[in-house]
Amino acid sequence: MERITVRTLAAITGGTPRDGDDPHALVGPGVVLDSREASGGALFVALPGERVDGHAFVAAAAKAGAGAALVARPVDADLPQVVVDDSLAAFAALARSVVDAGRDRGMRVVGITGSSGKTSTKDLVSQVLAAFGATVAPPGSFNNEIGTPLTACRVDAGTRYLVSEMGSRGAGHIAALTAITPPDIGAVLNVGHAHVGEFGSVEGIAAAKGELVEALGRGGWAVLNADDPRVAAMAPRTRGHLAFFSVRGEPETGELRVWASGVAADGNQRHSFTLHAAGTASGVAPVSLRVLGEKSVDNALAAAAIALAAGLPLDGVAAALSEAGPLSRWRMELSTRADGLNVVNDAYNANPDSMSAALHSLRGLRRPGGRLVAVLGDMLELGATAEQAHREVGALAASLGVDELVATGAFAAVLASGFADAGGRSHHRGSTDEIVRHLRATLGPRDVVLVKASRGLKLETVADALAADDEGARG
Repeated sequence: MERITVRTLAAITGGTPRDGDDPHALVGPGVVLDSREASGGALFVALPGERVDGHAFVAAAAKAGAGAALVARPVDADLPQVVVDDSLAAFAALARSVVDAGRDRGMRVVGITGSSGKTSTKDLVSQVLAAFGATVAPPGSFNNEIGTPLTACRVDAGTRYLVSEMGSRGAGHIAALTAITPPDIGAVLNVGHAHVGEFGSVEGIAAAKGELVEALGRGGWAVLNADDPRVAAMAPRTRGHLAFFSVRGEPETGELRVWASGVAADGNQRHSFTLHAAGTASGVAPVSLRVLGEKSVDNALAAAAIALAAGLPLDGVAAALSEAGPLSRWRMELSTRADGLNVVNDAYNANPDSMSAALHSLRGLRRPGGRLVAVLGDMLELGATAEQAHREVGALAASLGVDELVATGAFAAVLASGFADAGGRSHHRGSTDEIVRHLRATLGPRDVVLVKASRGLKLETVADALAADDEGARG
């Protein structure tokens, strides 16, 4: 945000300067939630939390160099404070004011949602847009009621594009996020089984994801996956223009149609293809992706459709996609150990759809004389479907030729049972420490190991241990 006075901050957030504070004191441009980052006159937003309360750190923020604090109650600290009824709601109002100012200057806002691939697509989109103008995008998966306004507050006078990743755990969540960052372009990637335990059904997930395209105005663009029937069915829910993307060929409809042909993969599952566009933008251009996995083609097509909907040139979009690399950790992150072992760390999160995509990519990574090993853990928040979903993932691993399944978590036995029932030849179960010891003793230099589970299992520790140099691996 731009630097503002305490009085202006109070007007934006509906708050009141604390008695005795200078209403003309300046705050910004930084906005932080961590008192340790509150340098250079930043605004410190004191949010209540389950484990810690930001109000306990106002004094620390002052010491670090904050210019003011946004608080739900006055704090005894030598720092100007704006007191509001609800600091999270006030934070959202501040972010919306920053976004509105940016849009008045011509900034475009992109919203991205989907059951899987949001962060990877966001990373591609942000790099493509950045090739044409200053772009603000969230780090990692800052896609909720805290991450969205925190990202939006990084917008300044030079920002041309704001990319907002939007997650949802229930009806109304995405609608609330679009109230903070109203989209000019809204992309829905897919509707899968992630969080089905919280939504109740896949239909409930589709209803929630579609809130993004409902937020578009008549001049906006809804970017929809033509290969996902539930996403394609969202078309009547938007007032905006329609863009469809597909990995299977030219979409049948849409004012803008984006697709791929000639998709091919190298030995590290990095894909190349010919990018096609028809409609409001048209042409063909080659793309060679640096990110790993077959699913990256879908993500790249979504990114291309977003960029073309923003009016960017096809050749430039294709070139930027070919230069874009992985930005967020633990998402199909390939490491080659000194002795040759390949470790694929996809441990950030997991659901049945992303598990399937990762296992298909693992199959393509097989090397002569080497084995495929899948270290899999629980997929959380699947509700009543959890046992069947884990059994199916185990069976899929066997059908794709995985040589060894290593399972951990509450559903380890179910994963192993599905693997064995489908003809899987070898499986192992245990804690993360036991898994590391087992694999250090059995993995060979031509092997490829995939590590994947929901975030709660923290299996990146397994991937990091296995990716260590071969001296440590033998120890």
